[in-house]
Amino acid sequence: MLRTADIVEALGGRKVLKRQISNLNELRQTVGAGLPYASLEAVMVKFGLARGEAASALHLPQRTIARRKKERKLRADESDRLLRLARLGAQAAYVLGSEEKAARWLRRPNRALGNEVPLELLESDIGARQVEEVLGRIEYGVYS
Repeated sequence: MLRTADIVEALGGRKVLKRQISNLNELRQTVGAGLPYASLEAVMVKFGLARGEAASALHLPQRTIARRKKERKLRADESDRLLRLARLGAQAAYVLGSEEKAARWLRRPNRALGNEVPLELLESDIGARQVEEVLGRIEYGVYS
């Protein structure tokens, strides 16, 4: 089962978030206030994402990402989408056994997703839910 600590670690942990987050309420408050830009960089490094891949998954233009880098902070809605990416990346790493395997799985078309690439589905909540369901089936050994 995915823990809050796994999601926090994917977002850069205490070093990036500048506070200890030990439960979902604290994480929700932190995301609502806007995550630091460094969290985006931490997720990109952890799952080997190029800036364009991250921009697509977050449904953000690259120019907006460049602006957020200067501001050093994401807005609440952008932070929520980054949280979704970090959560599903962390879940994939947990289910598949490593961040490298998760990174590969997120980039490859998946038959259970109608041959869609999981990373590309993360731009919407329903797409993220589909990815989450497939990961759940893999975790419990259901044919996917």
